[in-house]
Amino acid sequence: MSTFYMSLISSLSFTMALLALSVQYKHFLSILLSLEAATMSLFIMLFSTANNIAYNGQMALILITLGACEASLGLAILVTIIRSQGNDYVSSFSINKC
Repeated sequence: MSTFYMSLISSLSFTMALLALSVQYKHFLSILLSLEAATMSLFIMLFSTANNIAYNGQMALILITLGACEASLGLAILVTIIRSQGNDYVSSFSINKC
């Protein structure tokens, strides 16, 4: 596949992830999954555009590592919220409880 098509597909998937984020914001888990999809589509876009340049793959390894850390941090926050609140509904969160 050419770089143009990979960039087009990744920008379309980024748009779809943002659309899913704006439509399905009832549960915290759906918000985290939409953000993860946006992160992965940006990673694919960066990888496809940097493929034309002299690219040795170190940036891809760094971005995948940061993506895995972001996903594990999001799941840890989700578990903490479910243990303290009893559910993961976004509407049940309150600033007054902090």
